[in-house]
Amino acid sequence: MTQDHPCRRTLIGVAVALAVCAGLPPAALADAAASSAASARKKYDIGPGSLENALNRFGREAGILLAFPSELVSGLNSAGLRGTYTPQEGLDRLLDGSGLEGFRDAAGKYGLRRVVRAPTAAGETTLAPVRVTAGLAGSAATPGRVNARTLQRHAANDLEDIFAGQPEVAVGGGHGIAQKIFVRGIEDTLVSVSIDGTVQGNRAFHHAGRLQLEPELISRVEIMPGVVDATAGPGALGGAVRFITKDPEELLRQGERAGALVKAEYTSNAEGYKAHTTVFGRLGEQWSAMASLTHQDQTDYRDGGGKRVYSTGAEQDSNFFKVVGKLTREQTLRLTYDRHQNEGMRNQRPQWVRSSWNKAYPMNSERQTWNAGYTWKSDNPLIDLAANVYQTRTDFEQDITDRWGLYLAQMESRGFDLRNTSSFANHRLTYGADYRKDKVNAGSRANPHEENGHGKVRGVFVQDRIQLAEPLHMDIGVRHDRYEVVDDSGKRLTASGYSPNIGFSYALTPELLLLAGHSRSLRGPGNMDAFKMSVATNAPGLKAEKARSNEVGFEYEAPRLRFGGKVYQTRIDNAIADPLGNPNRYENVGRLESRGFVLHTGYRLERVSMAVNFHRNLLRLNDDIPNGYANNGLGISQDNTVTASLDYALNDRLEMGWQGRFVRGIDDQRTSVGRVDKPGYGVHDVYARWRPTGRDDYTVTIGIRNLFDKDYLDHATTEDFQHIPGYEGVVGSREPGREFRIGLSARF
Repeated sequence: MTQDHPCRRTLIGVAVALAVCAGLPPAALADAAASSAASARKKYDIGPGSLENALNRFGREAGILLAFPSELVSGLNSAGLRGTYTPQEGLDRLLDGSGLEGFRDAAGKYGLRRVVRAPTAAGETTLAPVRVTAGLAGSAATPGRVNARTLQRHAANDLEDIFAGQPEVAVGGGHGIAQKIFVRGIEDTLVSVSIDGTVQGNRAFHHAGRLQLEPELISRVEIMPGVVDATAGPGALGGAVRFITKDPEELLRQGERAGALVKAEYTSNAEGYKAHTTVFGRLGEQWSAMASLTHQDQTDYRDGGGKRVYSTGAEQDSNFFKVVGKLTREQTLRLTYDRHQNEGMRNQRPQWVRSSWNKAYPMNSERQTWNAGYTWKSDNPLIDLAANVYQTRTDFEQDITDRWGLYLAQMESRGFDLRNTSSFANHRLTYGADYRKDKVNAGSRANPHEENGHGKVRGVFVQDRIQLAEPLHMDIGVRHDRYEVVDDSGKRLTASGYSPNIGFSYALTPELLLLAGHSRSLRGPGNMDAFKMSVATNAPGLKAEKARSNEVGFEYEAPRLRFGGKVYQTRIDNAIADPLGNPNRYENVGRLESRGFVLHTGYRLERVSMAVNFHRNLLRLNDDIPNGYANNGLGISQDNTVTASLDYALNDRLEMGWQGRFVRGIDDQRTSVGRVDKPGYGVHDVYARWRPTGRDDYTVTIGIRNLFDKDYLDHATTEDFQHIPGYEGVVGSREPGREFRIGLSARF
């Protein structure tokens, strides 16, 4: 008898829910849901942040349909919501002092409108004052979070654009296919990276980045460096990065049934263009959908010295579809399909520049992801269920035309995450299980499955947030994971263990919060790079990697000012890598340690917001400083980094701003093959956005990246080893020089 697969069982459960709800009369279902939701009292624990994100989360947790135009809450922030409320009470609390009020229409849907005061004696009408809390979520330099507004302001096109304002994150590589994310110096291979809960767990080629996606589709990015809780998933040794895509409801205006967004952009440096179209609408009262198509084409760019950086041109296509349905007042289903393709002439090792031994060949990468998410937010405080089932597959191919020809790699992951949150007394308890199955194949056109490997990871977890006293909260949890992998030689490796965490937050005053946290993470051996399976092996007795992270910090928030800081340390024992030289073998290479501190501050005055962040990081592998050549897959050194931003809204039609990133140089860094220098740099970006009507009907965006045409090599890119005999050509691509971007968008 065939064993029932966990993913199949979850999908069957979702299908049953759909079938049951389909048999109910839509009108009766809608009326009953609206009436019940309006009077239901639920417990909420929504933290501070942008008002838009707080309202969206509140709508989901309250089980109501809450729609409003983004520009109505643009730049506003929320102190959060904690306690038990009806939907109207919760809205009133969230909107207190914002100059807005929530209302419920005859159809049971909720919306927002401005509060209008009674006329004064002089016959004038005054609006309620707008109080803005200090989250400054609209700032490009807000640490730990990137929102869609920031990406739109700077016309983001790749990972480097997405994280440009983040002091604890660096992206190197120069061009899209080579870009890698480093969190506090630790490479993303040691970080849990997910898109809408779909874990990106495999890697095709150690000389290429493993993640590409279209910034136009991103609703927000959440960055959790170092200390993580049990819900972050397995293997979060250096932290977690979560990409969350847009929902149709985020694009629809209040009372709108359908809409469309058309964008066109031109970039001067690479003489490239980008075309994007999204259509969205409601399918009845309970369902909504969106479809997006994006095409981007560009030639090789030039660096700040005016030199052409070969093999950086690309043609990219992205297709994205999402359907969201309210099965009942309490139940929501999200179905997503995402495809991203990148093709062009690439250096055989795209991480390094073109040279006599690193020629350019056709290369193509394509990722396809299917995702089904289900939530049941019951009036019963013991039931807040979330399930996610996914499949993601990446096909990577390189045609070495003058040698062995076409070589293929295919990476596939399937899995699910099932969790429930129960609120009782002073506890908010989340518990559940997750599962992922990975498969990697590689080979020639004649035999694409010549090399293969596969693995599984099963986890169970529990995390509790406890209010010990009015000002004191404790987070405590643990997860247990079991890893199993079979490599290309048939060798079976297993590992299992617990990953506990504990954290405290204490409100010393209403404005000042003290923080402390500790977590441990375990990751067993996994699939090796697909392109290395034919030449590499796993060392006998390969041990699981184990991380310990500690943080102490504070957060101060007043109506206009935000200030905070933290000191951290992450230590990964038994780090797994393939050292330089022969034999090509993955082994435990020792201890990787990242330590440092970060300071951040932000200030808002009327229409101006400012932010400055400072990050100091020290990365060590045993007694050495890691570099991008010898320590590929582990981490890279970077010196003191300052990010800053200034945003100014002249009026409702015109906003402009500046963003800077400044990195101090490293002189005479020791490596296993010689000493290298990493010069410092400062990069300035500016933008202006004009909306002729004061709405988002039509928007003109003008930006200049690298305003002063700085010629530099990012610290997150492979260092320049070319002065060392025998290492000519071992250097990453320099970053693009000055680039003008102009974008036009129309919203129908």
